Amino acid sequence: MPVILVVMFFQLIVLQQPLPNLAQLLSGVVLVVLGLTLFIQGLEMGLFPVGESLAHALARKGSLFWLLIFAFSLGFGTTVAEPALIAVAEEASEVAAAAGAIADNPSVQQAYAEGLRFTVAFSVGLAILVGVMRIVKGWPIHWMIMGGYVLVVIITSFAPREIIGIAYDSGGVTTSTITVPLVTALGVGLASSIRGRSPMIDGFGLIAFASITPIIFVLIFGMVMHS
Repeated sequence: MPVILVVMFFQLIVLQQPLPNLAQLLSGVVLVVLGLTLFIQGLEMGLFPVGESLAHALARKGSLFWLLIFAFSLGFGTTVAEPALIAVAEEASEVAAAAGAIADNPSVQQAYAEGLRFTVAFSVGLAILVGVMRIVKGWPIHWMIMGGYVLVVIITSFAPREIIGIAYDSGGVTTSTITVPLVTALGVGLASSIRGRSPMIDGFGLIAFASITPIIFVLIFGMVMHS
């Protein structure tokens, strides 16, 4: 409804033009509402319970090694399948080719997009691993977040300008429809399973790590590729 109101206001009041393709617009709105409804229902039925149950089971097993492997795999797998990241990586490869930063041919653009995508996925996997270690060990989150952003500022000063915007956007697109539900369920489930940990205090914060590390890794990726 907010999106519809914004579009109608600017189209009818500001631009003072009729809505183009009204039937197509209404059909699209119906599909979006239906898709979001099914998506939210799917999260409640499947992804949230699966993430929490796996976290509980691994915590009861008492194997830190397998817990960390699961955390990294979950972060990597959900990110590499993230639709928003795929779209941004493809757009970045096209813009980089148009700007002359990479060769303007499909194979090079595909390699650039896949390299960017897997770099981000690896960084998110590493971020979830570190976040799980924080929950297990009880490390203070604020010092780790502050240190991460200090590192971002330092690396930004050395990175090529062409990659800075892409790197900062990568931190946002990774925490989207697929990654957030599973990672949040993992953190809350793990904190609920460990004695002395609070789901409210310790269970959240994994998404913050997943937002910082892609910036750092993509900046480094740009320094390597654009050199």
